[in-house]
Amino acid sequence: MEHVRVVGHPAGEGGVPAPAPGSSLAAATGVVVAAVDIGAHSTHLLVAAVDGHRVAPLLDTSDILGLGAIVDREARLPGPARAALVATLAGYARAARDLGATEIAVVATEPLRRAAGAARIVAEVEAATGAPCHVVEPEEEGRLTLLGVTGGAPLDADLVLADVGGGSTELVLAGPAGPVRVRGLAIGATRLTDALVSHDPPTAAELAAVRAAADRVLATAPGGRPSRAVVVGGTGSNLARVAAVAGGAEVITLERLAALVEELLDGPAATVAGRFGIRPTRARVLPAGAAIAAALAERYGLDRLVVQGEGIREGTVLALARAGRGWRDRLDRLAHGWAR
Repeated sequence: MEHVRVVGHPAGEGGVPAPAPGSSLAAATGVVVAAVDIGAHSTHLLVAAVDGHRVAPLLDTSDILGLGAIVDREARLPGPARAALVATLAGYARAARDLGATEIAVVATEPLRRAAGAARIVAEVEAATGAPCHVVEPEEEGRLTLLGVTGGAPLDADLVLADVGGGSTELVLAGPAGPVRVRGLAIGATRLTDALVSHDPPTAAELAAVRAAADRVLATAPGGRPSRAVVVGGTGSNLARVAAVAGGAEVITLERLAALVEELLDGPAATVAGRFGIRPTRARVLPAGAAIAAALAERYGLDRLVVQGEGIREGTVLALARAGRGWRDRLDRLAHGWAR
């Protein structure tokens, strides 16, 4: 896939941004579609021109709403949280249509799977956006993420893929043959941090507790002998950014990952965030995300992993462009890829 990412202002700094110069539809080929991802930590919008396996982002932006933590506390989304979510997504829908999106898919994951009254939230989102809102199961989430990572190209070797989010981790094992296996793990960077970390930066004891918790959960992961581990989601994209700023690459050895964590612990989250160009809320939870990534690699006997930003949103726009509004019924087949 080819990516020209247009990253907008973070939450609280002007809302949904205008696309950058050079991202106009005149320069794009293929159908223009949009994916909205409602996650535990943040909501995201990707508007992209899709042509076969090629995804050319026109707008890629996000807002931190912390829905997973709210559901943890209250088992539902109270009125103010629902209103904030609906208003954010309505803005996303307007921005997507302004860029020429012919279809929009709203995909809700972990927080809405757990929230009481999720049907009411879905109805409010659909009314505000004019787009279908899908509360996807972990298996569907994993297949969408796999599709985003591969770009719809068939696999030539076995891999394990982890979408490390704020509240949960979706684990996918896939290869050239056989079924795509998906397992949802109740462990995420924000949830681990909230449960086990009270200092900024975390103490050595807190970080050890986080890693022990990650090891315990990853020990329950399905067996397999993948030749490659890929980490995506907020953890993957932000580790990739930190590695790039620190002079690294997307392929990170476990030794290099440990060194990156030391850099993340070199000061309060706000200071580290400024150094690496990430949000302070992300900097605060990234050591826990790195612990999950390291536990994943060691669980499968690997000494390195790939970190990247592509995931569920890229998979959703590919599925939407390939199969239209019926993408959900064809997702299992789409996840195995198609010929160029």
